[in-house]
Amino acid sequence: MGVNSTTTTVKIQSEFPISMPTPPLEIHNVRLPPQRSTAQKLRQRLSDIFFPDDPLHRFKNQPSWLVKLMLGVQCLFPIFQWGPAYNLSLFRSDVISGLTIASLAIPQGISYAKLANLPPIIGLYSSFVPPLIYSLLGSSKHLGVGPVSIASLVMGSMLSETVSFTQDPMLYLKLAFTATFFAGVFQSSLGILRLGFVIDFLSKATLVGFMAGAAIIVSLQQLKGLLGITHFTSKMQIIPVLASVFKEKDEWSWQTIVLGFGFLAFLLITRHISLRKPNLFWVSAAAPLASVILSTILVFLLRNKAHGIAFIGELPKGLNPPSSNMLFFSGPYLALAIKTGIVTGILSLTEGIAVGRTFAALKNYQVDGNKEMMAIGIMNIAGSCSSCYVTTGSFSRSAVNYNAGAQTAVSNIIMASAVLVTLLFLMPLFFYTPNVVLAAIIITAVIGLIDYQAAYKLWKVDKLDFLACMCSFFGVLFISVPLGLSIAVAISVFKILLHVSRPNTLVLGNIPGTTIFHNVNQYREALRIPSFLILAVESPIYFANSTYLQERILRWIREEEEHIKANNGSKLECIILDMTAVTAIDTSGIDTLCELRKMLDKRSLQLVLANPVGSVMEKLHQSNILDSFGLKGVYLTVAEAVADISSSWKAQP
Repeated sequence: MGVNSTTTTVKIQSEFPISMPTPPLEIHNVRLPPQRSTAQKLRQRLSDIFFPDDPLHRFKNQPSWLVKLMLGVQCLFPIFQWGPAYNLSLFRSDVISGLTIASLAIPQGISYAKLANLPPIIGLYSSFVPPLIYSLLGSSKHLGVGPVSIASLVMGSMLSETVSFTQDPMLYLKLAFTATFFAGVFQSSLGILRLGFVIDFLSKATLVGFMAGAAIIVSLQQLKGLLGITHFTSKMQIIPVLASVFKEKDEWSWQTIVLGFGFLAFLLITRHISLRKPNLFWVSAAAPLASVILSTILVFLLRNKAHGIAFIGELPKGLNPPSSNMLFFSGPYLALAIKTGIVTGILSLTEGIAVGRTFAALKNYQVDGNKEMMAIGIMNIAGSCSSCYVTTGSFSRSAVNYNAGAQTAVSNIIMASAVLVTLLFLMPLFFYTPNVVLAAIIITAVIGLIDYQAAYKLWKVDKLDFLACMCSFFGVLFISVPLGLSIAVAISVFKILLHVSRPNTLVLGNIPGTTIFHNVNQYREALRIPSFLILAVESPIYFANSTYLQERILRWIREEEEHIKANNGSKLECIILDMTAVTAIDTSGIDTLCELRKMLDKRSLQLVLANPVGSVMEKLHQSNILDSFGLKGVYLTVAEAVADISSSWKAQP
């Protein structure tokens, strides 16, 4: 039917060549959407892109500016939202969970700092200031904040490619703080500008492969500590690492090996117990600190005999020293700091938001992604000025926090308080902590990142996703961690481009006894309508896919004509394009439809459009292409198109 803004309908008798419902079928006019100005359309589009959650809805219909001001403060500082209702019962739960994650955060902080090639004390500093800031700005009740393994690994590998942390430790430390600053600026900018969709380019499939590859590299790097090797490669590829392990066999220390593998077995057993029985979560949570305490005592007692066991040594006491004077914004290494900051910022942001949303879903509350970006970004900016490196929400700490019964972000404050006590009074106790135990703690923490079940599921569900997973996995193992991440992003972007430039087109048939048309390959009972070829396009029609769609539609027509000729069927006379899934069209797409109609006209074939959505219909109308389609060129449904065109053929003499 033609384009009309009225509600007029025409009743006709539908007589399909196959079994169809017998009641008369109403043929509806396809309407244009309500007319809007360009400014209104732009405003709506920008709102949909940047404000899908309508963050200002709480301010609507508020009685006074004071209420709006209070809502604004709560929006910026979520602690003012739940703080007034805070009570002693909640505090008791938060104290227990905070102390529990502190027992995990202290040894992990020291271990992850060494993973980033930083002094161990930096890991403790990073477990003090960032959690305090997050407790004020973050929207998650269960996120345990601190250093994480993947960001530590990536920072260590990217910086050490250019600067040696042994030959120039001060420059390396400055680079780490500067990279953390830029990570925070990048993260908070994404939140302020509401550009969180940028991190969505790291698909879950590529992250599964990246995390697994990074976990293996991290674990192999810890063989240096487990075997007591002094001279070890700084490269992060699997072949150089394994070669270095066996090349330096003369440096292997049997005391270190016995101690290391003994505590590694202990940590893995406690992890297994907690996985099998979630109620015993505290077993694996307390195991790292217990290992540090026991191994420190053991090394202290055997200090005169076990000379082959390396230990941390002296750690400075006191609060985080300011480090804003160590940030630099010029010089030859600025590009390296910015690049490292952006890469580690993306990774830590992806992990933090994913972890926060996971535990929010378990407790049926919502985590605001943009607030999380700003909170994580600001705490990293503040951290870079207080001797901290990149931090985010850790899955292991958050899982312990959740299982320990955390109720609010106060658990992070309790954890930071425990770290503060450690920094002020307990630093001398870590003097004899062996490096080998820190290596065992890191291996135990990252081994959970190898999710073989997720990889198997990818293989079963989507082979292209599995390919992306394997490419990022092997890229990390055999090339490098940063390039592995780049491969992961490139594959994700390629997959998007593939779906956009090569969309699905389907042949539809009628489900007998209904007015429903569906894919003939999916529904074997769906029957093709003689003289009709009904095609569905399952994507917007853009410049990137318009030529492909034209070629694919012409191929469908050729194959249909060959099928008809081989089976002596009815001559093909009409092609119907089901536009239900075509959510948008641009000028290239409109030109393609116009060219396709002209080509089919020369072959005495009619092209009909069915169910174009509002925005598509509006553009078709504005381009005047609908005039060339005529009165019987656009229909509301496929069923109405078939019924009306079939009836018009029968009415012809």
